[in-house]
Amino acid sequence: MIDLKLLRDQPDAVRASQRARGEDESLVDTVLAADEHRRTTIGAFESARAEQKAASKELGPVMGRLNAARKAGEEVGDLEAEATALRERGAAMSARVKELEAAADEAKGELDSSLRRIGNVITEGVPAGGEDDFIVLDEVGAPRDFAAEGFEPKDHLELGELLGAIDMERGAKVSGSRFYYLTGVGARLELALMGLAQKIAFEEGFTPLVVPSLVRPETMAGTGYLDAHEDVYHLPADDLYLTGTSEVALAGFHADEILDLSQGPIRYVSTSTCFRREAGSYGKDTRGIFRVHQFQKTEMFVFCRPEDAVAEHENLLRIERRVLEALELPYRVIDVAAGDLGGPASRKYDCEAWVPTQSKYRELTSTSNCTTFQARRLAIREREPAGSGTRTVATLNGTAITSTRPIVALLENHQLADGSVRVPDALRPFLGLDALPVR
Repeated sequence: MIDLKLLRDQPDAVRASQRARGEDESLVDTVLAADEHRRTTIGAFESARAEQKAASKELGPVMGRLNAARKAGEEVGDLEAEATALRERGAAMSARVKELEAAADEAKGELDSSLRRIGNVITEGVPAGGEDDFIVLDEVGAPRDFAAEGFEPKDHLELGELLGAIDMERGAKVSGSRFYYLTGVGARLELALMGLAQKIAFEEGFTPLVVPSLVRPETMAGTGYLDAHEDVYHLPADDLYLTGTSEVALAGFHADEILDLSQGPIRYVSTSTCFRREAGSYGKDTRGIFRVHQFQKTEMFVFCRPEDAVAEHENLLRIERRVLEALELPYRVIDVAAGDLGGPASRKYDCEAWVPTQSKYRELTSTSNCTTFQARRLAIREREPAGSGTRTVATLNGTAITSTRPIVALLENHQLADGSVRVPDALRPFLGLDALPVR
């Protein structure tokens, strides 16, 4: 969630971020009102508790005098009446304190709920608008001119069937639509892609982790993936969620911990199976393996000091570009518009590869700067660089590679006239092949 202090101090900046995202800016006023109500109820609770403690202290001496008077055989009527009055007052105050404590807890819950509805404050310079309002930052490589080469390019599914690499029919038979089998060289190609991404990430100083694909609700919510959850698979019997990216488990790895970042950022990489319902994509990319329910992905994740987050974001983008250039794909880099960011991200860059049969660029990888949004929910902190306190760290994520979408781009961009596919040099050590042959 965003920093409540930032919202109190700079409400107009948060309103501007909400407008740029195309979201409800009146939520800022809702949060401010909830914050004021919480502070008022906490004040009333603490005042009542102080009075209760004072009344309790008054009762002690009265009971002492009463007991002494009884032992001495003195008249105790007035003291008993005073003690009874103090006990009744204490009981009434105790009930009042419980009521005010419940009201304070309810107010805190209302504040947290309203605060979680506000996305991360976007970084200055992020374009406003929705999915089509991105800014192209760079284009690398030129799409092939297949007409000049004398043949019409086949799409990835036709190529995958010729190579014996993709079986959609059996995927649908076993699991339904948007499922598939990668077979033979298709399966080997996926493993090669993950191997290349892991190799590059290791060279770049990332520590590999093998992570769970099932996580608890608090981890899923902490990363922001329950704020808009239509694409999430939930297992009600176990109250666990299947993750759509290893980012979730990587973020949760250090939940409720204080990190030592004195030696620099902590960087992890993980290859995992990812699951997405694709609930909002009815009718989109129904042919082939571009948009599917299950796939492999190698994800990079960074914990760093907030002041280092922008530099780490640029570094993640550089590594993603290194992977795409190793695959010899024409691609472009876009600065994603605010309305297409998703709640946790303050800025996101996408790398999109050219897909010849679609005559357009399609997203292959992305990297997001989530600033302190996720770490605040997950209570991940570091020691203050100067001082004895702690502060929330920043988190960032970046896709090194996925399995299905790069396979789409590789098959189509590197196909030959006979249906075979040239293997980029960087993948040859992992595949042991110069080309994927037609069966």
